[in-house]
Amino acid sequence: MQFTAVTMDARLVDLPWDIPLARWPDERLIALPRGISRHVVRFVDIEGTIFAVKEIVEDIAQSEYRMLRHLQNRNEPSVKPTAVVSGRRGQNGEALMSALVTEHLSYSLPYRALFSKSMRTETVRRLIDSLAVLIVRLHLGGFYWGDVSLSNTLFRRDAGAFAAYLVDAETAELYPHLSQGQREYDIDLARTNIIGEMMDLQCGSYLDEETDVIAIGDRLVDIYHTLWTALTAEEKFKADERWRIDARIRRLNDLGFDVGEITMKTEAGGTVLKLRPKVVDAGHYHRQVMRLTGLDVEEQQAKRMINDLKTYRAALKHDKQPIEVTAHQWLRDVFEPTVEMVPYKLRHKLEDAQLFHEILEHRWYMSERRGRDVGTVEAVKSYTEKELSKRPDEHMVVNYATSDDAIDDGFSNTADEVI
Repeated sequence: MQFTAVTMDARLVDLPWDIPLARWPDERLIALPRGISRHVVRFVDIEGTIFAVKEIVEDIAQSEYRMLRHLQNRNEPSVKPTAVVSGRRGQNGEALMSALVTEHLSYSLPYRALFSKSMRTETVRRLIDSLAVLIVRLHLGGFYWGDVSLSNTLFRRDAGAFAAYLVDAETAELYPHLSQGQREYDIDLARTNIIGEMMDLQCGSYLDEETDVIAIGDRLVDIYHTLWTALTAEEKFKADERWRIDARIRRLNDLGFDVGEITMKTEAGGTVLKLRPKVVDAGHYHRQVMRLTGLDVEEQQAKRMINDLKTYRAALKHDKQPIEVTAHQWLRDVFEPTVEMVPYKLRHKLEDAQLFHEILEHRWYMSERRGRDVGTVEAVKSYTEKELSKRPDEHMVVNYATSDDAIDDGFSNTADEVI
């Protein structure tokens, strides 16, 4: 018997490899939801670490192991390969199939487990959107899946994000880059498989019969193409044209995606921008800002702040530095100085987070009109003169309208009526 692994986990040696996986004793196994598979798959818990074991012919097991290692090295969403066990022999000396061992992805579920209870249409859309993100990320790296389906994917909620992870790479192939034909074939196969899986759920009464499963399949294709264009449209710009970065982020936000990562690389003729998308749930930005800065702000304010923080981080090339450290620097060097530039007599018209949000909006529109990046000082001056000075003092208006004194004096207006 032979183990193929980068780092051998000695705990695996004690598993009953001389028994076919389908007959492994129950005391070795744990019950976890698993997707539909052509092969026998079992889960084992070894000293708190859960592994998935899949019986498969050796050539495919070795190929899948290499593909999963490649994805892990590129930090792409996939299960982590642990080992390939080959040369197995039964207790009577008969040859047994090889086994691929992967580490179970914590807090993840196959799509059928998600549909075990009633599934809202919006949640179905988020599943499809997250799968589209995964396919785009894989294709960008020259990874041809060859069997895209919900069954070959795990879904996970993590800090407000809803993400898809590749769990089966049996048919995958790796190229320097994919042709349009290869990409189109992969996504067309995905559409066909997903429509079939949705129909199967409808037959099992796990999905509303009124749900248009064809539209779900078409949505995957549409989101994929839109996202691919948004991410691959080549755009070079000068280092001082940060407004162009904002424009790209806005386009992704309009599609319903957050920017998971921003990288900038200087090449001949300018700077090349790369964005990595992810699907988000409601309240995602608020939770991020609260965790990173301690500021309690509204969701749209938080979205603007997080985008600016990520742009700031990319511009300083601090992608290797913990984002918590960069967030502290951003708070000290960007957020607080920007708000403090507003004349003191105008500061109380809006909350600090709203002030910051509107200043960034104003700066972006100025930059877009002029075709160059407008500095913060100039933007603040223009904003305070042209917009903020004409705004009512919201803090005073709301307080006045809701105060006990106002009620005692006979005012019946609510805060909304006064504003």
